[in-house]
Amino acid sequence: MTFPVKPNSAPPREAIDEQVLAQAAELIKCLGHPLRLRLLEALERGEQTVTDLQDYSGASQSAVSQQLATLRARHVVEGRREGAHVFYRIIEPKVTAILGCIRTRNLSPRREAGKRGGDASRRGDD
Repeated sequence: MTFPVKPNSAPPREAIDEQVLAQAAELIKCLGHPLRLRLLEALERGEQTVTDLQDYSGASQSAVSQQLATLRARHVVEGRREGAHVFYRIIEPKVTAILGCIRTRNLSPRREAGKRGGDASRRGDD
């Protein structure tokens, strides 16, 4: 299935399968919290303990643990016990790509344009 092409737009692409869209939406929802993104940023460097993640994020132990539980439940991270410590790591490979997109996309100018009423996407100028 393809979609109509607007003048001066990229060539049409095949529509994304509904199941793939549903899985992507779940992952995006899971990543939709600033602390979760900060924790994942730390985990890009390799395995980290809750204490390491607290130090990196500045969040409390309970906040870090709560967000890690959400990320574990959605199979984004996993923990490995070593003695009294649990070391967390990213297991969802798409996370690194998403964080890369966030780094390369400066969201501030568009957000500021939207506040002034200059957001082209709401006017249909795209």
